[in-house]
Amino acid sequence: MNLPAASNRTPLESNAVDAADPGRPGMNRRAFARAALGVGATLAAGWPARGAEASRRRVRTGVIGCGSVSNAYLPTLVQCPYVELVSVCDIKPERARRQAERFKVPHHYPHLEAMLAGTPFEFLVDLTDMQAHEAVNRRALEAGKHVWSEKPIANSLAAGRELLRLAREKGLRLWGAPITVQSPQFAFMARQLAGGKLGRVAAAHADYGHEGPTWSAFFYEKLGGSMPDLAVYNLTTLTGLLGPARSVTAMLSIVTPERTVEDKGRIRVEEEDNAMVLLEHDHGVISHVQSGFNYFNPHGHDGSRETRHTIALVGTQGYLGLVGYDWAPLGVDLATKDHPTLTRHETDARGYVWQQGAALAAECLVTGRELLVTPEHALHVLEIITAARESQATGRRVPLTSTFKWPVVS
Repeated sequence: MNLPAASNRTPLESNAVDAADPGRPGMNRRAFARAALGVGATLAAGWPARGAEASRRRVRTGVIGCGSVSNAYLPTLVQCPYVELVSVCDIKPERARRQAERFKVPHHYPHLEAMLAGTPFEFLVDLTDMQAHEAVNRRALEAGKHVWSEKPIANSLAAGRELLRLAREKGLRLWGAPITVQSPQFAFMARQLAGGKLGRVAAAHADYGHEGPTWSAFFYEKLGGSMPDLAVYNLTTLTGLLGPARSVTAMLSIVTPERTVEDKGRIRVEEEDNAMVLLEHDHGVISHVQSGFNYFNPHGHDGSRETRHTIALVGTQGYLGLVGYDWAPLGVDLATKDHPTLTRHETDARGYVWQQGAALAAECLVTGRELLVTPEHALHVLEIITAARESQATGRRVPLTSTFKWPVVS
């Protein structure tokens, strides 16, 4: 694991030594995405007003994929003063036309090649089905476009590394969702760990699940599954807090072999809808992520009502619990030996929402400000997911080869 040059100890080791969604009940993800249309003003609070920054360069941006998640992304891009949204694209041309009209985007296209041959742009936002991300991202990079990709960034570590090599060769930027490490709640937890508040960190647990999407089959087809759709958030958060994982041991299963979805009717489920992933980090730290499409939750996808600790970290001196989901955090509870009563911190999102990643990337392209989100971290999480599938297939612990710059600090 790569360590910061300033120290031969990781923050977790230093700790031990130095310290001796706006929504409604029952909301599903599609409805949550629609509800996100109202968050533009909140997002813009951290950006300069358009009028005051009229001379600032705006990145000509195209969006591919006009399904459910575009209802969350497009408002943030329209509000972002660093973005000029010039085109949208979808293999269902009517969806592209509808979103172009709704968000006053001047051009819409029926497929990627038409978009690349159409009105010029420099930044592609990839919101297609997860199985298509790798091919779309590669083609965009080949065409000289910077890329923001919804998760996963590719379908294998080798392919992801090749995308990153291609981007660097061409002087382009490549980023991938999710952006959980950008939240103020993540920053607070990272500070407590770095400051030794938990003592010697031992373990962490995270879980995220619901009853499964109903609007598309791709969630259940090969290269879909609950891990790249759901566990990816928790895996990003825990590795961001605890450092890169060294090995993975996992058990995966299919609890519901058949599903009925809106686009294809009755289908067979081909990838896991139930996952238990155990991660080995450095210095004896072990973490566990649980995800699935068979988990009843009275709040559905309503992040504003999920008040459990969906992420918990424990050490010899203290406990941290993230309140709500890490993609829509509501606060952090902290208890220590010195102050054993749980105390809530960081209840203000400060403009953070999960769908602002592409807008933040555009700001990066204009201003040079770097994000905490990195492609190397996204690739590490991708390797964890593929290693979990290998572990299930072989019954063995699977060593990991990737890493990323850590600690993740603002």
